[in-house]
Amino acid sequence: MAAVYTHGHHESVLRSHRWRTAENSAAYLLPALTPQTRLLDVGCGPGTITADLAARVGAVTAVETAPAVLEGARAVAAERGLAIEFAVDDVNALSFADDSFDVVHAHQVLQHLADPVAALREMARVARPGGLVAARDGDYAAFAWWPEVPALSEWQDLYRRVARANGGEPDAGRKLLSWARAAGLDATASASTWCFATPADRAWWGGMWADRVAGSALGARAVALGYADHGDLARIADGWREWAAADDGWFLVPHGEILCRVG
Repeated sequence: MAAVYTHGHHESVLRSHRWRTAENSAAYLLPALTPQTRLLDVGCGPGTITADLAARVGAVTAVETAPAVLEGARAVAAERGLAIEFAVDDVNALSFADDSFDVVHAHQVLQHLADPVAALREMARVARPGGLVAARDGDYAAFAWWPEVPALSEWQDLYRRVARANGGEPDAGRKLLSWARAAGLDATASASTWCFATPADRAWWGGMWADRVAGSALGARAVALGYADHGDLARIADGWREWAAADDGWFLVPHGEILCRVG
């Protein structure tokens, strides 16, 4: 079952993804890793989290559906001197044998899938008995910010409408535990956040989202679906810039997390 990837791979999207590290995006998983761990990173994107994980474990395989994005991930691994195996693959039907990995990890992946429960079962299939399936996803309905810039509320509603039209679930964070239970997995749930409140953080986060609204697949898809026109997108982008310029600007991004022990 296919879904459309809402973000696409515009420079502004990859700019956001390259900011991510194991510390700010996979801290819940780090205590479970050892130098002997064999890890599969599903939907690795530009590879910054992947590289951080590879520095902690014995072997990493990283997969992504977009070949061009994998080139960036390979460059990150080469720059850090890390031996990571990369491949084009799909979490809906992974090409690995049963019981191949100790840990199977996915960051911000399940929210973009038409059947996240089936994907969790597939991740569990390639994990060894006693191994772990780990997933972390944002929850767009729970995003919070100050000041109350009206254009950001418009953006939140527009994003959630587009993501659902694409076959995904933008409020995935709150549903991870339910999905894991539906997949027959023994899951422990947790949560963590990103918070953007310094002048530098506001400039980066707000400027990045202004560019994404105007230039990425999100805006193009919103127009194609009839949910917005280019004037709407320009107004929302300006709203992001207004928020970024506010001295008291604050933005919270909550995430759900699951660690699932494979039986």
